[in-house]
Amino acid sequence: MSQALTITAARLIRDVPAAEVRIDDALIAVSSLMTSVVTARRDTAGVPATRGQATIRRLMKAQMALVDVSGDILRVHGELADIGRETAGYDLHECPSIAEAGTSVRAAAA
Repeated sequence: MSQALTITAARLIRDVPAAEVRIDDALIAVSSLMTSVVTARRDTAGVPATRGQATIRRLMKAQMALVDVSGDILRVHGELADIGRETAGYDLHECPSIAEAGTSVRAAAA
């Protein structure tokens, strides 16, 4: 395998799981915000149930958008793994373990 291909693969091994984690972190943050908003509405005396409904709907749309993005990134991950098998002959059964084991390759990409 060429040095350029090794460096490219190392970047992808680092960047794809990192993107997946960041999307999950964003989904957790929006979910926490949703919990806080609904709790605040419920616990604030004198606030009608209809107050904040538009905000809650927007947060729900943001959650769904993040779920869609997460699915797209997972599909990209699978497609890149297929390309790696075809192009470089990688045998990628468990991408996260390969990402953890690739520290020497990652250093070359930095």
